[in-house]
Amino acid sequence: MSFKAEYIWIDGTEPTAKLRSKTRVLADGAELPTWGFDGSSTNQAEGHASDRVLKPVFSCPDPIRGGDNVLVLCEVFNTDGTAHETNTRALLRPIAERFEAQEAIFGIEQEYTFFKGERPLGFPVAGFPAAQGGYYCGVGADEVFGRDIVELHLDRCIEAGLAICGINAEVMPGQWEFQIGPVDALTASDHLWIARWLLYRTAEDFEVSATLDAKPVKGDWNGAGAHTNFSTKAMREGYDAIITACESLGADQEKVLEHVSQYGFGIQDRLTGLHETAPWDVYSYGVSDRGASVRIPWQVEVEKKGYIEDRRPNANVDPYVVTRLLVNTCCSALEKAEQV
Repeated sequence: MSFKAEYIWIDGTEPTAKLRSKTRVLADGAELPTWGFDGSSTNQAEGHASDRVLKPVFSCPDPIRGGDNVLVLCEVFNTDGTAHETNTRALLRPIAERFEAQEAIFGIEQEYTFFKGERPLGFPVAGFPAAQGGYYCGVGADEVFGRDIVELHLDRCIEAGLAICGINAEVMPGQWEFQIGPVDALTASDHLWIARWLLYRTAEDFEVSATLDAKPVKGDWNGAGAHTNFSTKAMREGYDAIITACESLGADQEKVLEHVSQYGFGIQDRLTGLHETAPWDVYSYGVSDRGASVRIPWQVEVEKKGYIEDRRPNANVDPYVVTRLLVNTCCSALEKAEQV
């Protein structure tokens, strides 16, 4: 008996990478082999030397095909065995290992927007819907659009064994969110990429597209982010570590720009200082403040321990990049603080 393995990888499209996938039929009980693809068709190679290598790094049950079939997330390598320049997972691995003792965990809130043709799902053919406000966590056919897709996506993520922990309707018609975590950096990132693939694939069956565009509708509408919740063992034990982490992210303007410049395409369109955002080039943090760059949840201040929420990452951010930056910046600062 054979089974199907859907090999999934991240391509080299700029400014925002896309997911690609193809199917391999394997004999029952077979190990997942290294495979290859045409990198000249994915912006990862030139035509005269187009072979690129897929190395499986994470697999899970395929909730669409069912049975013994699997989804296989891969890293992209060159034929000489080196990591391809688009392989951001390879950059996260050594940072995660270096600070492993700090037990960093993440919860990533993935916002996205459904489109039917050229319009967000729920937008009228002409003009605009009622102003945002009633759509957030709403109920009813006049305020919620795409719930059938969202519920099926949630079920499929659960069947795949992903660390999905919730969903909710967001502030604009056709805009939704799912959350992954709390798990370590590599797991959060791997699971988010697979959840994104399942989102696109599920919406496809309804002839709807899902976009991670940071500002899908211009004007007085919220953008779409990937708010990233972050915690270490020290932060889960004391408030001083919470403040150290917050301060480290705004240590100087160079550090601020290092992060926001890699937090996804269109960051300046979304982080305007309006619509529950801080200005992209001004760093701030505060308790229960959704207009700050980094929010300290109110219960964290009360309990004097917990986590922080970096509200700056775009919906289209690469999770391997945002988790690497947060671990490197915050854990380095916490390590120095422990040595003082």
